[in-house]
Amino acid sequence: MIFSILILPIIGIGGPSAKAGPQPATATALGPLLELNCAGFLSNRVELNWADLGQNYTYTIECLDRLGGSTWFPCPPGEQWPLITNRWVGVTELSSASRFYRVRAELVQPERGKLEASTLMGSLSVSNISALAKLYGIPLTPQSGVVIYKLDYETVDPFNALTQASGALVIPENRERALPLVSYQHGTIVLRDEAPSAYTGEILVGVAFATTGYAAVLPDYLGLGDSPGFHPYHHARSEATAVVDMLRAARAFCLSNSIALNDQLFLCGYSQGGHATMAAHKAIEANYADEFAITASAPMAGAYDLSGVTAADFLSDRVMPNPYYFIYLLAAYQNVYHFAASLEDLLAAPYNTTLPPLMDGLHDESEIDLAMPNIPKQVLKPEYLKDFRTNPNHPLRMALRDNDLYHWGPRAPMHLYHVHGDQDVLYANSEVAYESFTNHGAAQVQLIDPFPSGNHTTGFFYCLLDAKAWFDSLVH
Repeated sequence: MIFSILILPIIGIGGPSAKAGPQPATATALGPLLELNCAGFLSNRVELNWADLGQNYTYTIECLDRLGGSTWFPCPPGEQWPLITNRWVGVTELSSASRFYRVRAELVQPERGKLEASTLMGSLSVSNISALAKLYGIPLTPQSGVVIYKLDYETVDPFNALTQASGALVIPENRERALPLVSYQHGTIVLRDEAPSAYTGEILVGVAFATTGYAAVLPDYLGLGDSPGFHPYHHARSEATAVVDMLRAARAFCLSNSIALNDQLFLCGYSQGGHATMAAHKAIEANYADEFAITASAPMAGAYDLSGVTAADFLSDRVMPNPYYFIYLLAAYQNVYHFAASLEDLLAAPYNTTLPPLMDGLHDESEIDLAMPNIPKQVLKPEYLKDFRTNPNHPLRMALRDNDLYHWGPRAPMHLYHVHGDQDVLYANSEVAYESFTNHGAAQVQLIDPFPSGNHTTGFFYCLLDAKAWFDSLVH
């Protein structure tokens, strides 16, 4: 249940009409009537207060930068996840325009992570796993056969409404001790039936962990596998909720099937999975520390600086090896942030007619790439591209900023893996994150390139093998 509270009239911040001191404002709501107060306005700093609805609610401050605008963003983007208090202090970047605020009050959902169904998908013997390892050139010595399950569970969508998601759980057949949990977040896929729970693709990563003594969890993410709707690609908060709730469902399954787990939790993922791993690590330490204690995490080759490194790369004239990434991201953010009435309204001809039909979860990456120009910025309408390039508060830029993942300091040990030759997700993403984490006082973070001559594809195995070896050294 969501209450959207729109504050009217809203306080103008940064313009000549702004006044210091408390400024009460009335509020209308799809729910309880709230009163918003602006206190202590000095220069570009603003403090907002409102009536507390009780312990079952969290709050998100959203802002609109002009009267008549249509896109509300979390404020400040990228840094303010839902609050559990009824006070917020922020900084406005505007110098002349008014800024409008609203508070979204969200009822905490008690059923998140509820296990709805479990399905036995298959099993692999030690000899099966050995053959697969040899086929793919993986230096792995299996210790046990494994059993693979699909789990369906309750979670929330980007708007905090209850929805269903799925994922895979891989368990070793021989269990002589309590198992550590490892959650592996997969890379970019556009076909919903390529998700791990479909017993394809990166499910082998879960097999590699499980055969050596882990309970391996592989979330499908929203909009993939059994989850309805369009996948909110690189949307940090829904990546995090999907991972956290899949972990809850996996724990429930293990408890009901007498599978003993120890107190360790490892997180890792590659490419989009690196971004999702970082989002989950941040969310767990900020909001679920009483429920999960992260032993170590290994985000790999992730786009942690979407609004900086990734946006600058998009605006360049570089020929991209996989230009479909951009249209996938734009389509996902259009669904979440509603920049326009439709995706078609953002695209130049002929892409406004050729690309949207491909974004249905039934066309693979190669089909979308064939329909894309090698320089992906060319798909945007010229006027939209120009505004994105020059306007620091452009809605797309603010959406990217909302999903940056480096404005914090991890407490648990973290190894950032990334190869310098990555041309799909630039290495600078990890450099920005590492520098920010260090500046935030994170003492247990390392940036590692295990294969300097590698690219995004070839670097995958080296990063994963190094991360697994590190995790193995920490298992008790």
